[in-house]
Amino acid sequence: MKILITGGAGFIGSHTVVELIEAGHTPIIIDNFSNSEKWIIDRIEKITGQKPTVYEGDCADKKFIADVFQKEKNIDGVIHFAALKAVGESMEKPLEYYRNNLDSTMTILEEITRHKIGNFVFSSSATVYGDPKENPIPEIAPRQPATNPYGNTKSIIEDIIRDLASADKNFSALSLRYFNPIGAHSSGLIGELPKGTPNNLVPYLTQTAAGKRKELTIFGDDYPTPDGTGVRDFIHVVDLARAHIAALDYLKKQPKPFYDIFNIGTGKGTSVKEIIETFEKINRVKVPYKIGPRRPGDIAACWADPSKINKIIGWRAEKTIADALKDAWKWEKNIS
Repeated sequence: MKILITGGAGFIGSHTVVELIEAGHTPIIIDNFSNSEKWIIDRIEKITGQKPTVYEGDCADKKFIADVFQKEKNIDGVIHFAALKAVGESMEKPLEYYRNNLDSTMTILEEITRHKIGNFVFSSSATVYGDPKENPIPEIAPRQPATNPYGNTKSIIEDIIRDLASADKNFSALSLRYFNPIGAHSSGLIGELPKGTPNNLVPYLTQTAAGKRKELTIFGDDYPTPDGTGVRDFIHVVDLARAHIAALDYLKKQPKPFYDIFNIGTGKGTSVKEIIETFEKINRVKVPYKIGPRRPGDIAACWADPSKINKIIGWRAEKTIADALKDAWKWEKNIS
């Protein structure tokens, strides 16, 4: 299949491009490189032996997107990753998040409907569950009011996609609600590369271990969890990437119109302290850390019930937390 990937040079996007190529598909990347680097494309080529086609530009730019769709004929599907994604930053810059995430998605969907491209996979998030009433969380759990603007953009976009699937007989889509991607490619050639101060735990952890940061801050140790620190469902980014290929294969077989939602997670919760301890053990390196106050927008615990995608699509997470932290450290040492 010929698959258009927005945000294809980013953390999850680049790993998905690799998995698409290795599965025999042809990825076409759109990226404005606002939170990624152009040399990642060369790393993708080094891993796979193929250099994907890349269009540099903004997904909210209607003329640019229209030109890409005009040039690239016979697109079989679209995976939409491109978005601003930091929970904390979204609390500080809500208008920027709403403008970017909603406009970019609307622009892509307009071109998809114009060109009658039937298969769309949306990068949603477990943040749509808000502060969940139960763990593990099944897809039938009600969406709670988002605890941050980033999460709210995901809820709004899910509704837009659902409504489009109801109105357009040529349109089929899946929203993949994934939990906390970590790790890197086992080659150490691509991984998570935040610009500036990392917003996610593992890149801050690896940067601290590498001496780039003085110490790691754990945001709160007084949550109602076994060790007081936040609990999340951490999933290896390669497993997550493979879920998108499985989702596309499944979607292509469904009658149109069609829409469904799947959790993408391991089904196991791991605390922040457990992540640090596992990282230190597997990589034989100490990580200095301190306890700080809770971070606005954070919740105590959140992990997936992935049984729906396990049963219906046949995908399941295969890699461990230790695998992810080993790969993340290999990546960090390669870029240090």
